[in-house]
Amino acid sequence: MTVCALLGAALAGCGSPESTRTGTAAAPAAAPSPVRESGRPTGREPGKEPATASPSPSRAPQPATSSGPPVLAPGPGGLTPVFERRGTGGPPRTGGAGGPDKVVALTFDADMTADQGPRAAAGEQFDNPRLIASLRRLAVPSTVFMTGRWAQEYPSQARAIGGDPLFEIANHSYSHYAFASPCYGLPAVAEKDMRRDVEKAFTTIRSTGARNVVPYFRFPGGCYDDVSLKALAPTGVTAVQWDVVSGDAFATDADAVADQVLAEVRPGSLVVMHCTRSAAPVTDAAVRRIVPELRERGYRFVKVSELMRG
Repeated sequence: MTVCALLGAALAGCGSPESTRTGTAAAPAAAPSPVRESGRPTGREPGKEPATASPSPSRAPQPATSSGPPVLAPGPGGLTPVFERRGTGGPPRTGGAGGPDKVVALTFDADMTADQGPRAAAGEQFDNPRLIASLRRLAVPSTVFMTGRWAQEYPSQARAIGGDPLFEIANHSYSHYAFASPCYGLPAVAEKDMRRDVEKAFTTIRSTGARNVVPYFRFPGGCYDDVSLKALAPTGVTAVQWDVVSGDAFATDADAVADQVLAEVRPGSLVVMHCTRSAAPVTDAAVRRIVPELRERGYRFVKVSELMRG
């Protein structure tokens, strides 16, 4: 049995920079088979698009409250909106120099599926305190997409992350089960249970004492369809995808991960990485190279809420 088969349920979807909307699973994260689209490798398999188009990632954000984080307006038919990156026609660079604002959002999925308690009890480490310490030391604002099961397993860490203004916590489901199938071999959430799963995750995360919790949701594996977008619409979340795949899932070479991110980042990019030691062991080392190199290029780091605000 391959490493991917053993760990895929814990950390899936890392090979695809775009949502899976067709019911055809993307290439495995550990060994993606990139295809080319508009001259750039996408890391996903082509498939037939559904009749209903994806909600536009460039839709103008609306405030969740007068002082809360921004959210996108609902998509066609009231579907949950989806955000993937800031548009390239953003505001002038800070300082009045012209051109797009060179911002990038690093996001980290804290993955743990509902049935992995025995593996954690046996000593498998689904957290990554060293990564969080590095982000603090480097002063990198970040968004952590946390499953409710991860928060339940590591409540003190969830509370600490959610109490630090450097971070914000978004929702990555409670169970880390798929909201569209097939999806990297993940078990599927029934349509009738999708809303409850997301709401349970928010409740579990907040029960740890975490305060900086934002109304954003990342589909496990990045897999979704119109059924799941409709099911989650009543929660009021904005679904957050990505345009840069770090490749840190199952990686053993930190420089290869860093090279991939550094080659793909553009102004307004949203990078998917992981906060899961057992299945993404080199993320911390990769981040310690990525951050200074991007800063040398003039980039600044922002949370998803700021990236979405534009």
